[in-house]
Amino acid sequence: MYLAERIPDVDTHTHTVVSGHAWSTLSENVYAAKKRGLKGLCLTEHGPEMPQGAPGYIPLSQTMLPAKLDEVRIYKGIEADIIGYDGSIDISDKYLPYCEFVIASIHQPVLPGGTTGQNTDAFINALKNPHIDILGHPDDPKAPCDFEAVVRAAVSNNKLLEMNNNSLSELRPGSLPNLIRYIELCKKMEARICVASDAHFHTMVGNVSPMMRLLDEQQYPPQLIVNLTITSFEAYLSERKRRIN
Repeated sequence: MYLAERIPDVDTHTHTVVSGHAWSTLSENVYAAKKRGLKGLCLTEHGPEMPQGAPGYIPLSQTMLPAKLDEVRIYKGIEADIIGYDGSIDISDKYLPYCEFVIASIHQPVLPGGTTGQNTDAFINALKNPHIDILGHPDDPKAPCDFEAVVRAAVSNNKLLEMNNNSLSELRPGSLPNLIRYIELCKKMEARICVASDAHFHTMVGNVSPMMRLLDEQQYPPQLIVNLTITSFEAYLSERKRRIN
């Protein structure tokens, strides 16, 4: 296959200094994206329940940003924190409609210590929210879940699953066995995925080569990688609009 030689057109998971613990500005991220050849990036700040995270009204605030910066498409989004095992998140229904792309993730500072069953319930319930598009790093060993049930729920709800490049770094140790199992199930069930950097510094934007090599080794079908081309990502966003409206 050829995935190892590709970089997706759109990085669907990036942070700026607004997230509180990231290090770069939006302008710096855009510069890095353009230099790497990306055509778009999703601005997905952490929600307010993350310590020093963005305020709950950040989706409304992001409407002041242009659609493009230096020819790079800026998709206004959020990485919402899952705050309950019922799938509830820390962005209210009042502000979710302003988002173009919504990640829902479990983070230990917000929802620590869940069992496999509780975390699985949290992910599956979050996927039922029409505004949520994708689960962030569900392979994280700090939040164990039933991968088969989660992948099945994503497919049945026509949602996406994330392949987070940080799962192959020292930032998320012990993820590789989980990640391989997760990829195998996604491939088996023909789940649609996005490959993302989870950038917290501008040099990380679009830097997903390790994950692309792993997907290549696992012979993951390119047509199931929604952000591989900006055309396929825009097609998903059109589908999203129909789902919400």
